[in-house]
Amino acid sequence: MKKILAIVLAVAMIASVAMLAGCGSKTADTASKADAASATEAADSGKTDDAKQTLTMATNAEFPPYEFKDDGVNIVGIDAEIAEKIAEKLGMELEIKDVDFSTIIEGVKSGKYDMGMAGMTVSEERLESVNFSTPYATGVQVVIVPENSPIKSVDDILADGAQYKVGTQEATTGYIYMLDDVGEERIVSFKSGNLAVANLLSNKVDCVVIDNEPAKAYVAENPGLKILDTEYVTEDYAICVAKENTELLDKINAALKELTDDGTIKAIIDKYITAE
Repeated sequence: MKKILAIVLAVAMIASVAMLAGCGSKTADTASKADAASATEAADSGKTDDAKQTLTMATNAEFPPYEFKDDGVNIVGIDAEIAEKIAEKLGMELEIKDVDFSTIIEGVKSGKYDMGMAGMTVSEERLESVNFSTPYATGVQVVIVPENSPIKSVDDILADGAQYKVGTQEATTGYIYMLDDVGEERIVSFKSGNLAVANLLSNKVDCVVIDNEPAKAYVAENPGLKILDTEYVTEDYAICVAKENTELLDKINAALKELTDDGTIKAIIDKYITAE
C-alpha cells in the first residue's frame, strides 16, 4: 500500500512540475513578444524621426544662376543656397533632386518631394495643384535673338501676321505667356533652356523667351546672341509645397522672413547677380 501511495505522489509531483514549467514558458514567451514589440515600435519611431530630418527639394539644374552644376555633379546657385539656409532653420538636412522642370509640380503634389524650388513663378494654373510660399526673388522674362535678327522688340513677335518661331523651356511661365500671346503653333518647347538656345543657334527657332539671369549666362557663353532691351514680363519666384502640407509651408514662410530680415537672402542673390 505504501509503495502504491508513493508512486501516486511521485506522478502528481511530476505533473505539477510540468504544469509550472509550462506556465513559466508562456510567461517568458509573452514577455519576449512584448519586448520585441517595444523594440520594433522604437525602431519604427527612429525611422520616422530620421525621415523628418530630410527636406527634399526638386529642381532643374539648368537655370543659372538659380540652380546649376558647378562641376557637373554638385548643384549650386541662388535657390540651392537659400534652400540650404531654410533647411538649417528647420533643423533638417537638405537633399536636392535634379529632375525635368515639367515634373516638379506633380512630384511635389504627390508627396515625392517636399518642395519645388527652381526659379518658379506663381501662376493660376500651378495654384490648382500646389501652394506657394511668399516670394523670395524677382525675375524678368526676356527675349534672346541672334545679333542680326530682324526682331527688335517683343512687339515684333506679337504683331499681327508675325510668323516668328519662339523657343521656350517646357512648362515654364515663358511658355505659358507665349502660349497665350502667339498660340501653340508658333512655340517650340524644350526640356531645358540650354536646348532652346542650342536650337536658336542652329536657326530652328527665331528667338528664345526665358528668364533674364539665365539669359545673360547663355548669351555670355554663346557669341552672336543678344538680349532685347525690352522686357517681356516681370514676375516673382516662390517655393511650391503640396496643398495639404500647410505645416511645412508655414515653417518655410517663417524661415524666409527671418532670412530676408537679417539680409541673408539679399547677400546670396548679390553673390550671383551683379547689380547693373
